[in-house]
Amino acid sequence: MRVDCEGCAGCCIDWRAVAPDAVDLDHERRGGLVPLDDTYNLVPLSSDEVRAFVRAGVGDAMTPRLFDAREGPSVSVDGHDIAAVGDRPAFFVGLRKSPKPVGPFGRDPAWLPSCVFLDPETLQCRIHGDDRYPDACGTYPADNLALAAETECERVETAFGRDRLLDANPGDATPLLGTGALGATVFAHPDVDRLSGRVDRIAAGNPTAEDRAEFLAVAAASRPGSLDIDTDRYETAREAVLDADSWVGRTIAEWNRRADTDDPDPTLGRDVEERLDAPETPGWD
Repeated sequence: MRVDCEGCAGCCIDWRAVAPDAVDLDHERRGGLVPLDDTYNLVPLSSDEVRAFVRAGVGDAMTPRLFDAREGPSVSVDGHDIAAVGDRPAFFVGLRKSPKPVGPFGRDPAWLPSCVFLDPETLQCRIHGDDRYPDACGTYPADNLALAAETECERVETAFGRDRLLDANPGDATPLLGTGALGATVFAHPDVDRLSGRVDRIAAGNPTAEDRAEFLAVAAASRPGSLDIDTDRYETAREAVLDADSWVGRTIAEWNRRADTDDPDPTLGRDVEERLDAPETPGWD
């Protein structure tokens, strides 16, 4: 598998607002689950990755995702029928997005929802090569290719031209699906009563820090292949997420403010993110 990512970042940006009218885009899905929220291309993190972000004090970089139950087991919370594992609401954890001034695909810069780790100027990931770089990002789009599912690379090609997917051989990719994903990338919340009000805010795309901490702590306390939750690990993780005050969380707040007032200049990333100690990117050779 080989891809051409320079000037693209299509899998890191919600580019639907600048897509040609002929392109009909929805959530990229690797299965039949329909997200409650409208975040585009949320990166699914493993329980190990969630714990690593929490330990590093970057719990404010993550957010949960719940799913509409079109079929199969469900539970009702805040008027939503949520996909469930037995009687437990199922959820993913992914990286948050905030508006950033980006100009992908050679387009004029615009404020588009972008991954918290994306540098708007170079369109590179600030943690690429870092120990915390998610496996789902490093192997993308191998899982899609293994499942014969459309990739974001192909969507960008269709909309804007230029070959992005240069080699469609997925290699030895083995997507983690079904019961094998339980407790690893698919989590199950043990107490519906703690979710009242939270589901509505998540569906609206406006979870609070407390909402995010509740779900992230469950993910951090989960064990692969099991519904068990380590209570001590849950409490420790929840407090760590609530205490998180990383450059990521602070830049999200600043980007949200600037998107309402500033022109979309990608060089703003030097001031907004690097001023707050975000790692630099190497640029394109």
